Amino acid sequence: MRVNIRLKNIIILTIAGLINAFGVTVFLAPVKLYDSGISGTSMILSQLTPPYLSLSVFLVLLNIPLFIIGFKRQGITFTIYSVYAVFIYSLGAFLITDVLPINVSVVSPLAGDDLLLCALFGGVISGVGSGLTIRFGGAIDGIEVMAVIFAKRIGITVGTFVMIYNVILYIICGIAIGSFILPLYSILTYGAALKTIDFIVEGINRAKAATIITDKAEPVCAALSETFGRGLTISNVKGYYSDSDKSMIYFVVNRFQISKMRDIVHSIDSSAFISITEVADVFGQGQQT
Repeated sequence: MRVNIRLKNIIILTIAGLINAFGVTVFLAPVKLYDSGISGTSMILSQLTPPYLSLSVFLVLLNIPLFIIGFKRQGITFTIYSVYAVFIYSLGAFLITDVLPINVSVVSPLAGDDLLLCALFGGVISGVGSGLTIRFGGAIDGIEVMAVIFAKRIGITVGTFVMIYNVILYIICGIAIGSFILPLYSILTYGAALKTIDFIVEGINRAKAATIITDKAEPVCAALSETFGRGLTISNVKGYYSDSDKSMIYFVVNRFQISKMRDIVHSIDSSAFISITEVADVFGQGQQT
C-alpha cells in the first residue's frame, strides 16, 4: 500500500484547517448559524450538550470514524490528509473559542450580530478552507464519505444524499432552537460555501476549450499558433452526415480570446464548426492561458 504524503499538501492543509476554524468560530457559531454536513451537526450538538463537549470534540468524534470507515474506498493518502485536516480544524476551533483572548460567545467579533454578514462571510471563509482541503487531496467534512458509503445502498446519488442530509439537519436545528430564522440564514451560508468551494477546487484561472472542425486545418493551426503562441492538437475525423474527412482541432484559450479566435478561424474557413466548453483548470506546458 503506497503512501504519498507531500510536505506542500500538509502545509496547505494546515492553513485550510485554520481558515475553516476561523470562519466557523468567528462568524457562524457566535450567532448560532450552522455549517453544513458533519461540521453543522457538530455545531448543533455542541449547543445542546454540556460545555465540556465543545465543537472541537464533536468534530473529531464524528468525522474521524467516517474517514477510517471510508479508508478502503478513498485510500490511505486521502485518509491521512483528511484526518490531519480535521485535527487542525478542531485544534483551531479550540484555540479560538477557549484559549485566545477573543470573545466569540455572544456575537461575532468582526460582524457583530448582523446575520447576513455572518452567514455570507462565514460561508465564504469556511468554503475557502474546505476547497483548499479538497484541492490538495483531502476532505475536512466526513459527509462526502458518508454519502459514498450509504447513497448507493439506498438508491440515490451522492449529491442527493448530501442535500437530503443538510435539509434534515437544518430542520432539526430549527426544531431544537424553536425558530427557523437561523437555519434559513444558514442556507445562505451553505450556498456561499458551495460556490467558494467550486471556485477553489475547479481553478482560479478558468479557461475555455475550443473544438474546431474544419477542412483547412493547416492554415487555421498556423494562424492560431502564430497569434496566441501556444500549441494545438489535431485529430482526423469523419463527418457522419457529409461522409467527408475533416480535421478536429483542440485549442485552449481564455474567455477574452474567444472572439479573436473565432474571427481568425472563420476568416480562413467560413464553414468551420466551433464549439466552446469550460475548462476547470489547465496543467502542462503549451496550454497556458
